[in-house]
Amino acid sequence: MSEITNTENADVQKGAPVEAPQDEISYHAVEKDGKITAIWEMRGRKHVRTIDPRSQEGRHLLGHTDNHENAQSAQA
Repeated sequence: MSEITNTENADVQKGAPVEAPQDEISYHAVEKDGKITAIWEMRGRKHVRTIDPRSQEGRHLLGHTDNHENAQSAQA
């Protein structure tokens, strides 16, 4: 399973309990038969939503580009 982590910063007040594990957002790529079938957005250990890897957001998270000309020039 691949993982991309993005941590949100929360305001911490004096004397307030720290809830960093609850506020941490991470993304997990779900693979089946060698293909990514879903991307899970997690907040701590809670599943927030599922992102389609074929969607614009899914491709962005996976680092894919829509513009084939830019992809070809980057390879040259």
